[in-house]
Parts: sequence; structure tokens; C-alpha cells
Amino acid sequence: MVDYHAANNQAQYSAGGPPSYMEQENDWDRDLLLDPAWEKQQRKTFTAWCNSHLRKAGTQIENIEEDFRDGLKLMLLLEVISGERLPKPERGKMRVHKINNVNKALDFIASKGVKLVSIGAEEIVDGNVKMTLGMIWTIILRFAIQDISVEETSAKEGLLLWCQRKTAPYKNVNVQNFHISWKDGLAFNALIHRHRPELIDYDKLRKDDPVTNLNNAFEVAEKYLDIPKMLDAEDIVGTLRPDEKAIMTYVSCFYHAFSGAQKAETAANRICKVLAVNQENEHLMEDYEKLASDLLEWIRRTIPWLENRAPEKTMAEMQQKLEDFRDYRRVHKPPKVQEKCQLEINFNTLQTKLRLSNRPAFMPSEGRMVSDINGAWHNLEGAEKGYEEWLLNEIRRLERLDHLAEKFRQKAAIHESWTDGKEAMLTQKDYETASLSEVKALLRKHEAFESDLAAHQDRVEQIAAIAQELNELDYYDSPSVNARCQKICEQWDTLGSLTQSRRESLERTEKQLESIDELYLEYAKRAAPFNNWMEGAMEDLQDMFIVHNIEEIQGLITAHEQFKSTLPEADKEREAIQAIQAEVQKIAQYNGIKLSGTNPYTTITPQSINSKWEQVQQLVPQRDQALQEELSKQQSNDHLRRQFASQANMVGPWIQNKMEEIGRISIEMNGTLEDQLTHLRQYEQSIIEYKPNIDQLEGDHQLIQEALIFDNKYTTYTMEHLRVGWEQLLTTIARTINEIENQILTRDAKGISQEQLHEYRASFNHFDKDHTGSLVAEEFKACLISLGYDVENDKQGDAEFARIMGIVDPNNTGAVTFQAFIDFMSRETTDTDTADQVIASFKILAGDKNYITAEELRRELPPDQAEYCIARMAPYTGPDAAPGALDYMSFSTALYGESDL
Repeated sequence: MVDYHAANNQAQYSAGGPPSYMEQENDWDRDLLLDPAWEKQQRKTFTAWCNSHLRKAGTQIENIEEDFRDGLKLMLLLEVISGERLPKPERGKMRVHKINNVNKALDFIASKGVKLVSIGAEEIVDGNVKMTLGMIWTIILRFAIQDISVEETSAKEGLLLWCQRKTAPYKNVNVQNFHISWKDGLAFNALIHRHRPELIDYDKLRKDDPVTNLNNAFEVAEKYLDIPKMLDAEDIVGTLRPDEKAIMTYVSCFYHAFSGAQKAETAANRICKVLAVNQENEHLMEDYEKLASDLLEWIRRTIPWLENRAPEKTMAEMQQKLEDFRDYRRVHKPPKVQEKCQLEINFNTLQTKLRLSNRPAFMPSEGRMVSDINGAWHNLEGAEKGYEEWLLNEIRRLERLDHLAEKFRQKAAIHESWTDGKEAMLTQKDYETASLSEVKALLRKHEAFESDLAAHQDRVEQIAAIAQELNELDYYDSPSVNARCQKICEQWDTLGSLTQSRRESLERTEKQLESIDELYLEYAKRAAPFNNWMEGAMEDLQDMFIVHNIEEIQGLITAHEQFKSTLPEADKEREAIQAIQAEVQKIAQYNGIKLSGTNPYTTITPQSINSKWEQVQQLVPQRDQALQEELSKQQSNDHLRRQFASQANMVGPWIQNKMEEIGRISIEMNGTLEDQLTHLRQYEQSIIEYKPNIDQLEGDHQLIQEALIFDNKYTTYTMEHLRVGWEQLLTTIARTINEIENQILTRDAKGISQEQLHEYRASFNHFDKDHTGSLVAEEFKACLISLGYDVENDKQGDAEFARIMGIVDPNNTGAVTFQAFIDFMSRETTDTDTADQVIASFKILAGDKNYITAEELRRELPPDQAEYCIARMAPYTGPDAAPGALDYMSFSTALYGESDL
């Protein structure tokens, strides 16, 4: 009879069909005999393997070459292992009936893509042992080994790789093949222990006792794993090289016995990966919340301090407040600027990771949004600016108060010195016993005093005006000033009243007094105003002054020069007064008059006039020196202004230029993302290296503040504006670098090529005409069309565009950022874990139930991830719920947000 199967398969191969997946296993040559030991092993193994399946149909075989001769059990075996129905067998006893049945079995095997080289129905019917064993081996290969796949290897290689991976951790086990690697029995025991450690005490096994090892593995497999004993330990140990096919058949039973565990392991790995992503994201969320809370709390504590406008009484106390504020600017605020920048970077990175893992966006707790922090920061800087302005204004006020208070004390002291003894003088009764000439002299003296009194009226008014101004400016020591001023005014009123009373008394006796020394009187009248002028001049020359710029000090110098120009005329007046006194002496000597030695009408002596004139002469150069020193100070201040302005006028445009360059870099495409990142980091380093210029500017600014300079006509830049610009520059470059890092993260996680990313960026930039970094709806539609999306203006295109806009612009802002654009493109072109995949994995671990128990989670997952799930899974409430059932479906859906429901 023609070997139909051999001829048919040969014809297929000759026609160019693909070679069989088991060509390398077709070593059943008619002319060769099996090794007797191998044949014995194959008989036992193949028989046990067939019976492990036939018993499901309620039958078995005893003799492998005899019991398959009529084809009936062979067809039944194929139906059991394939789960399919074969053609109805023939029940006749004749040889032809048996051949037809065997052919039906062989046809079925061939229909599964198996080449039956050199195996014909007649040989099976005739009980050919070699051919029968070859046929069973072919069936085992096709139905037990072919579908095994591990890391892109299949069949024999896949099964070997599976064994190597599972036994790798065990000592004395080194699986390299399917013969001598299994002789000592340790590999069999390792496979069982790896999957069911409670069945084997592996540490008690000895490599030098192979029979015990093999029997232990075979007995445990038969008793607990439902794997029949397919080999005898003695046959394996007694053979130099055990039969490879027998070992492979036996090992394949272990693989299939543990395949369910393999699926559970795969499912558990998927769940662990998803949970690890979630745990990391939650950790990042917690870090953000803490950093945001700490920063907001610092702002909350700092703003009341900056809004405290309680003034201090003294300049020293206000200077301390200013120093504290500078310390805040130098030491306390810069780290918080860095924290704010880092917070925004962390927030952007977290949102990117959430998008990449298909998780819902992170929404911080109420009041901790980035916008909330920016708002609080804005309030902080507003309070900071107001506090600085208040400090400087308060210092100016105190400076003015100190100046006024000192001026008040000087004028009060001069006036009090002048009034000392005046009341006693006005109340004395000397005119009652005086002669007429003496009374007349007293009257003239009183007139001179009234002239002097009137001359002092202006000083009293000045003292009162200064006291009033100190009250209006809220001087801290106003009560003592007011008391002293009140005393001076009351005394002044008393002096006026006493002066009037004395004049009336003198006038009553004036008729009795006729002799008046006209020269004395003239002397007194001219000496009094001149003396008062000198006292005023001395007071003015010693008067403190406060100026804020060169113009003001030059004004004082001009006024001083004008005063000096009046000195020659004053000196002439002094000489004239002194000449009057000389004339008195001359007349007295000429007429032999004895003088009392003093002018009866005035206490101003020629000596006092000369003494005060000398003081004026000495005070003039002292005033010159003080004015010149102040001029030098103002010139120094002007130098500080120019020095600051020169640096500020360089730094300000530099910062603006760098901000514009960063804006250009962020939309250009020069090289790969890594090239752009390297360029940006180099750019960032160049900005950081510019920091000494900012520090120098801060130092110049501090010198200006210490010099109490409050204006600068040489520049429009203030230190406050430059600080804000510098902080914005640092924040912008850090944020731009973070955006590129997020793009790299997106590219790598989504598998986007550099060419794709370049194409996306080129398209985006082409339609971003105004370089804002975002596209409006119409620009974005044009961009999509350029990439091949059908979103033209028809009903279907509008619907598709609306769907895409809902993804890239969920908040309906009307603008699409580049990050949202590449997230969409990566989502369209790549695959990610989904809620359905996670649910399917949990279903495997749950044994196909709609719920899972805590015990199952702890058994299948690492401890920390098992407890993570248990703490977050809600109780399962379905109709098939068991005690302690947990709802893994809702939990899996929640991992990906409501959109996956």
C-alpha cells in the first residue's frame, strides 16, 4: 500500500510549502534501531502520557504497540487532547477497517500542520514498535510542546529556557539539555519546589543520591500534581544518557501543570507594575502637597510681618528694622524662590508621568494649586514693596524729627540763656532811690531792653513753630517738648507784662530825670541789634543742615557765600559802635567826668562785641569746612548713583535679551531633544555664571541704601525690578529645561522616534505664527490636516476635530500647548496599560471570580503592594459575593480615572 501521508507531505514540501516546525525532530529512520534502554524509557513514558489523557475518557492502554493497532484508542486520544471530534471510526475487525481508522487519525494529525515522515497506517496496524513510538512522539510534540513559548523561543528551546529560568536559583542544578542534566533528580525537585515549596524540603536532598531524589520528585508529582509516574529512577540512573524524548515528555507535563501558576505570575507582574506607578505618583503628590503647604505657610507667616507698620521711636530702632528687612532679602527669601520654582517643575513632571501612565491629572487639594501659590507669592511681593517704601519714608520722617528736635533744643537753650535773670531785673525797684539822671538812665536802659525783647520775638515764634511741627510729625518725646515750649511762652508773656509795668513806673518818674547820656543811649541802641545780629549769625553758622543731593548743598554754599559778602559791612558797623564808646571816653576825660565803668543803658560791652565778632570770624571757616564735607559726601553719593546706574543699565537689557533668547530656543528645533537639553543646560550655566554681576549690583544697592540715597536720575532700573527679572529668568530657563525633559520622558515612554518628534515640532512651529507656544483652534486644525488627519469642514470631520479638542484642551481654554499636542500624538500611536488589562490580570489571580480575597492578594503579590490593594479596595457587593470579598473591578477602573468606566 502507498504511504499516503509520506507522499502527501513530500509533495507539499516539494511544492514550496514551509518545512514542518518539527523537522529537526524527525529522526525516526526505518533502518536504525532504538537503544534498548531508550526504547524502554520511551515505552513507559509515552504509555503513561497517553493514559494521563485517556483516563479522562474512562479508558487506558497497557501495551503501546498493541492497543493502538485498531486505531480506536488512537482516535479517542486525539479527540481528548485536541478537544475536537474526529470522523466516526469503523467498528469492523478486518485489517482494512483498522487501517482506515489509523488513517483517519493520521489525517487529523496532518491537518494540524504535522509532517509524518516515514510513518504509515500499515506499520501502526502491524504493531511496529519504532513507528508507533515515533507517531506518539509526533503527537506529544504537536499537542504538548509546540505551543510552549518563552521569550520568543518556542517548542523544545522554549521548554528548555523555561526549565533554566525556574531552576536558576537552586544549587547543584544546571539544566543544559533534556538528558544528563536530569539524571541526579535535583532538577525535577527544583521545578516542584519553585512552584509548590510546601511539597519538597529541597535543602535535605543530596546530589550523590539520585535514586532517592528521582523517586521523591516522581511520587510527589503523582500524588499532588496529578502527573503520572512516567519513568523509573533506576532506569534513568542506570543509563549513560537518558532518552531525551522521554525526559521532554515528562518535563512538558510539569510545564502544563504549572502553566496556571505562570499565568497568575504574569497577571501579578502586570498588577505590580501598575501599582508601583500609582505608589510613585502618590508619593510625588504627597511631596508636592507638603512643599506647597510649607511654602504657603511661610508666606502666611511672612506677610503679616511685612504688613506691620508700627513705627519705632528712634532712628536706631528703625535702622534695625531696615537691617532685618535686608537680611530677609539676602538670606530668607532666595531659598523660597528656589522652592517655588522647584514646586512648579515637580508639578509639571508629575502631570507628565500621570499622562504617560494613562492616569487622571493630579488636582492638588484646595488652596494648593500652582495658581494659588503664584497668587500668594504676588501678595508677598506686594507687601514686601510696601514695607520697604514705608521703612524708607519712616526713616526720612525720623531723620527730619531728630533734626527739628535738635534745632528746638538749640534755640530753646539760647532763649532760656537770654531770659535768665530778666524777671529779677524787671521786678527790681532801683528807680525808687535813684536820682533823676539815674531814672532817665534806667528808662533809656529799659527802652534798649524793649528793643532787645522785640528782637527776640522772632526766636520765640520759631521755637513755637518747631514744637508745633514736631507734634504734627508725631515726635515720640513731644510731651517734654510741649512742656518746655509752654514754659518759654508763659515766661515770654510774663516778661512782656513785667516790661510794660516797669516802663509805666519809669515814665512816672521821667519828669524828675533829665540828664541822659546820648552817647550811651546811641551806643546801646546800635549795639543791641548788632549784638542780636551776631548772635543770629552764630546761631545760623552753627545750625545743622540736611541735604539729599548736590543741588541742595550747592544752594547752602551759595547762601553762605552771600552771608560772607555782608561781613565787611558788618565790620564797619562794629567799628562805628566801638567809635561811640571811644567818643564817650574822650568826652569824659575832656570834662573830667568819672564814669562808673559801665553803660547804664545796656549790658553789651565793647569787649563782648569784639568777642562775639571773633567767634563769628572763627565760625565762618568752620561752616566752610562743614559745607565742603557735605559737598564731598553728596559727590560721593552721586558717584554711587552713577556706579549703580552703569551696572543696572547693563544688567537690565542683558536680562531682557536672555528672556527673549530663551523664548526663541523653546520654539526652535536644533538637533535632538538631548542636543537641545545640552544646549539649554549650557545656556543655564552661562546665566548662573552671570550671578556675580547681580551680586555686585546688590552690593552697590546696599551702599546706596546705607548712604540713605532715595533717588537716581541716571537709570530707570530699580533693584526691585532687576531682582524680579533675575528670578523670572532663572525660573524660565529651569521651566524650559523641564519641558524638554518631559518631552524626552514622553518620547521614551511612548516609543516616539526622534524623526516623529521632529515632525511634530516642525508642524507645530509652522502654524504657531506668533510664537506664543500654543495654537488656537483653527491653527491646530490646520496642523492636524498637515499630519494627515481628516478634520475638514464636514459633519464627520467636525465631529472628529471636536473629539480631539476634547482631549488636548479639556478645560476649553481655546489654546493647545505643544506638550498636550505630543501627548495626543503619542496616545494615538502607542499602546498603554488599560483598566481592562488590569481587571483581566486580577481575574486570573482570583481564579476567574468577579471578586478577590485578601488571602489571595497576599499570596500572589509582594507584601507592600498586597496591603496597598487591601487598604484601597471596597467590599464586593455582587450576588455571588463571599465573606471578605473585595471589588477589584472598581479599584482597577479608579486607577485610570472615570474616563475608563
